Amino acid sequence: MRRVRVVIVGAGGRDFHNFNVVFRDNIEYEVVAFTAAQIPGVERRRYPPELAGSLYPNGIPILPESELPRIIREFHVDEVILSYSDLKYEDVGRIFSIALANGASFRLLSPRETMLTSHRPVIAVTAVRTGAGKSTVSRAIVKELVSRGLKPVPVRHPMAYGDLKEMIVQVFNTYEDLDKWKVTVEEREEYEQYLRLGLPVLAGVDYGEVLKVAEGMGDVILWDGGNNDFPFFKFDYMVTVADAMRPGHEVGSYPGEVNVRMADAVIVNKVSQASTESVRKVVNNVKSVNPKAKVVLADMEVTVDKPELIQNKRVLVIEDSPTVTHGGVAYGAGYVAAKKYGASEIIDPRPYSVGIFKKLYEEYPHMKEVLPSTGYTPEQLRDLEETINKTPADAVVLGTPSDITRLIKIDKPVVRVRWELNVLEGPSIKELIDEFLERVKIR
Repeated sequence: MRRVRVVIVGAGGRDFHNFNVVFRDNIEYEVVAFTAAQIPGVERRRYPPELAGSLYPNGIPILPESELPRIIREFHVDEVILSYSDLKYEDVGRIFSIALANGASFRLLSPRETMLTSHRPVIAVTAVRTGAGKSTVSRAIVKELVSRGLKPVPVRHPMAYGDLKEMIVQVFNTYEDLDKWKVTVEEREEYEQYLRLGLPVLAGVDYGEVLKVAEGMGDVILWDGGNNDFPFFKFDYMVTVADAMRPGHEVGSYPGEVNVRMADAVIVNKVSQASTESVRKVVNNVKSVNPKAKVVLADMEVTVDKPELIQNKRVLVIEDSPTVTHGGVAYGAGYVAAKKYGASEIIDPRPYSVGIFKKLYEEYPHMKEVLPSTGYTPEQLRDLEETINKTPADAVVLGTPSDITRLIKIDKPVVRVRWELNVLEGPSIKELIDEFLERVKIR
């Protein structure tokens, strides 16, 4: 019997999970390649045989998504499996059009096919799009769980950018662990918030193994979803974060709308930065596809550690990379803080950008007054350092949650931005956790 030949279109996360759960050791399929997109510099690798299983003694090649038409034709691919997130529907349409035009079928794997079951209670936090403020909500939830005497174990959506066979299961307890694993700036942006709270955070490549370790470390699993992907674990309760500044994405993105439809509660974030009409549109869209979900209106309260370094000063704003690159957001908390604390000028970094940053500004022209914290490789970190130090600013406002001064040398004073969730209308985080814990009792 001829095996169905498959290519998995991904971005170093969901793609590997889908392979591990659905295709590894499955004799009905032959995965001929992964493709990689969204993250600069992570293609041209191999999914190693240590992870790929006995059917793939040489591993599986990871190729650029730009080569997808050639891959389909030359490898006689039968099915293209879309396995990454944070896409507008038009982008999904482009990918399935490429698949169909080159002779392959197109397929999306459902949550039911890909979610793993835990014997611990699981609460999941997801989002409609990257940059909606999901991490702020995750942090508020773990604080509430800790206040109840529970020990939450955050498990983060994968960011599999390093040596894959070395990162099957990763446990981060300290900042030194981040250095040991040589994680990227994007990973640090998500992990450091838990370390500051004295909590471990887990990630990796094989989430069946990750889950086993997590279950032995605490009382409750917090699934902290990356981009706007849906959970890898079957959840007892799910909170989805929508962005009041981007109305329409809650019913116009993949898998953002999936997350809205599955949610027990939807937190509409950044409402004070958006117009009343935008907030109303987001709420109406949510209710139209999931009328049973509780709807919460919230803000992110932005503060800084050294406001005097911003007031009446020329500042360079650095924002977390995925939010302002493929997340499509023009600015984040750093820019808000610079405005709030009275910067005389927010310097446009584009004329001073070098290397990867010149390319990023061409690829993402919506970025104008902010610098993304892109740093997936040593070369990109050098480009980041040089761009920062070339920019004629009095201070640097770090809107990224990662302390990048541990990785690069900045020749200017640094202001760190912090933000916390502020519920304005609807159920509080406490009330949502009450509902989650009551549901778990019944289970």
